Amino acid sequence: MSHTTEEIMQLEEQLRLAELKPDPDFFARVLDDDALLDGQKMKPMVVEAHRPDKGQKFTRVEMSDFNIVDHGNAAVLTCKGTYETAKGLFTMSFMRVWLKTAQGWKIIAGTTKQ
Repeated sequence: MSHTTEEIMQLEEQLRLAELKPDPDFFARVLDDDALLDGQKMKPMVVEAHRPDKGQKFTRVEMSDFNIVDHGNAAVLTCKGTYETAKGLFTMSFMRVWLKTAQGWKIIAGTTKQ
């Protein structure tokens, strides 16, 4: 496993935990200001959705089927996430592009599919 892959896997675990808390500071830190999520700049919405006063959304989050393509200062990740809420269980597929910047690794693009 490359050093880049190890770093991205650590960040992905932090992301999983940030979904559970929720932790808006994590998303404010790792989402690039110009990140395109499903083709739109959505950083403010994502950060706001993870504020603790919005209530815990997930009781369980499990990630699987990781595939990381290491490009040195960038990495493309695909994975699946299983999310449990009080209302039920659902699974989503993700693609994220991580870029190593002077401020650390940032998500610069991503897609989701249910």
